[in-house]
Amino acid sequence: MHLLKATHRPCQYRRISGTMSGMNSKYSSSQRGFSILVIPLGIAVVFLIAAVIFGGWAYSKMQDYKNNVGAKVQAAVTTAKQQEDTAKDAVFTQQYKLPLTSYTGPAAYSSVTLQYPKTWSAYVVDDRGSSPYIDGYFYPHILPDLQDSTSAFALRLQVVQDAYSSVLNNLSDSVQSGAAKVVPYRVPKVPGVIGVKVTGALGNGKSGTMVVIPLRNMTLKLWTEAPSFQQDFNTNILPNLSFAP
Repeated sequence: MHLLKATHRPCQYRRISGTMSGMNSKYSSSQRGFSILVIPLGIAVVFLIAAVIFGGWAYSKMQDYKNNVGAKVQAAVTTAKQQEDTAKDAVFTQQYKLPLTSYTGPAAYSSVTLQYPKTWSAYVVDDRGSSPYIDGYFYPHILPDLQDSTSAFALRLQVVQDAYSSVLNNLSDSVQSGAAKVVPYRVPKVPGVIGVKVTGALGNGKSGTMVVIPLRNMTLKLWTEAPSFQQDFNTNILPNLSFAP
């Protein structure tokens, strides 16, 4: 009888073990299935959160535009009006300078002729026998102090006794240091004479653009001493410069 009991126990154990193995197998399959579902579910949640945030942002923008559309339109109109007025003022300022006023120097000094805006004042000494033979100052409306070395003029004109090479040598330090650039230049109305155009530091703390032209046994210097007058120099002064070679 004891032998029979001992014989039946192993069979009972095997049946229980088989049941547990099946349960473990089913449990593992469920875990794998759950893990597979977690990934797309997480992605869906992320997209949902992003959609909610974007929707809130878009709604706030829509409400802001709805509540402030009048002010925004008025601001845009004001900006456009200011830009239009600025453009009109610039055109008026240029037109107000016309017609240009002319200056012609003595024939003894090659009859240097230039034109400048009618809104500019001029002070020119051209009747003395010493160099500079012609010494001119030009500036809008009222001329600055001629004796003040810090005054920056819209236009300066000189015909000097110094040789052309000597004048260029005086500018060489600025050119060699890179503070100024020099290029060959032909006066549009007198293309047969070649000089130079120097842009940058001109000495004495001034900067601008200077044209240096050989003039018989003299030298012509014409320059602006402030960048704000560069447009006038290029548009009104240089195209109308002439002289008798």
